[in-house]
Amino acid sequence: MSSVAVIDYGMGNLHSIAKALQHASPETTVIVTADTQTILQADRVVFPGVGAIRECMQALQQTGLDDVIQTVAKTKPLLGICLGMQALLTDSAENGHNTCLNIFPGHVLRFADDLQDADGLRLKIPHMGWNQVRQNPHALWQDIPQDSRFYFVHSYYAQPEDAKVIAATSEYPTPFACALAQDNVFAVQFHPEKSQAVGLQLLNNFLHWDV
Repeated sequence: MSSVAVIDYGMGNLHSIAKALQHASPETTVIVTADTQTILQADRVVFPGVGAIRECMQALQQTGLDDVIQTVAKTKPLLGICLGMQALLTDSAENGHNTCLNIFPGHVLRFADDLQDADGLRLKIPHMGWNQVRQNPHALWQDIPQDSRFYFVHSYYAQPEDAKVIAATSEYPTPFACALAQDNVFAVQFHPEKSQAVGLQLLNNFLHWDV
């Protein structure tokens, strides 16, 4: 029986992602843990995230989980979600400047305050709600229709240095990278655990992903 570790670094309620993973693949053992060895022994790892990047990185560094994530990124399937995706970039502009994990070289930037839609109406920050996702070819999009809608809640977005790692884009109002992929690492800005059937399909694809 395969296992997936959900990294618990003390930020956010991890019940919803754990429940969604179990629902997506009932035969998979889902473990919410901060224990280094348990994470390293799992077949796959999920790195979720909510809140602010500064507190996220401080918590990872204080617990040594930053090094654990670096190891996982080289050895087994890793899924970053929301803030967990942003933490995989080089740095973030949130609260000035924060050094991140640099697994995907690039930067995390804030949406501009003066964004407008096609009708000239001001777009709210944070970007919150359902939005279409335009996929680039990748195994984790299997059985997910092109332009499916996923649920977003974020004020910052990833801008990787290498466009080849962009696995999907969304628009607010111009395109931004909402999924990144490189080797055994896949990361999404949206919340698959809140995205109904297509989100569960993505989690199922991850839990059966043979890199």
